[in-house]
Amino acid sequence: MKKIMIALLMALPLTIQAQDNTWERPNETVQANSDKKYLAGAVPEVDGKVTFQTTIKAPGKKAKQIYDILLDLMQKQTKEPGQFEQSRVTMTDDDQLMLVGNYQEWLVFKNKPLNLDRTRLLYHLIAECRDGEATLKMTRIVYIYDEERDPITYYAEEWINDRYGLNKKQTKLARVSGKFRRKTIDRKDYLFEKYTNALTK
Repeated sequence: MKKIMIALLMALPLTIQAQDNTWERPNETVQANSDKKYLAGAVPEVDGKVTFQTTIKAPGKKAKQIYDILLDLMQKQTKEPGQFEQSRVTMTDDDQLMLVGNYQEWLVFKNKPLNLDRTRLLYHLIAECRDGEATLKMTRIVYIYDEERDPITYYAEEWINDRYGLNKKQTKLARVSGKFRRKTIDRKDYLFEKYTNALTK
């Protein structure tokens, strides 16, 4: 009987260790899955410039209607919290039905007591309107980081594209520039969804 008890006690630490390892794996899998949308191909380049683009379908709406809706949205965006006073709609073309907004805003990585990590994000938002649809582009992306102490300027083409925003195997976000890539993609997704909802409702 004593031999059986000793054998069970000796096996117990191994059982606990196996259980611990099992509990770790799901977390690793969740992290890997959550990063998938930020990996290779998530930051496209057009003519050497990082450019996010989407075409929004707006059935039944004329180009001028779409133009007016987007102009209103783009003007309101310049007044949203986190925008700098330099944010403005810089071009309105009633003939070509094209709009350009130049935005400067805070992109926040972490906001905790005594730990505020953020960058100034600059970008152009371009809208081209046609009957039944609009093409929206986010391009000319620049970051001014740590500007309260020692400002550093990063251009998207040298910071968040696949070459610089990912590790060499392109399986993970880069250690430093990865947070810029993640938050920029999140911001783009939010803006494109907001503009899509406005045109399709």
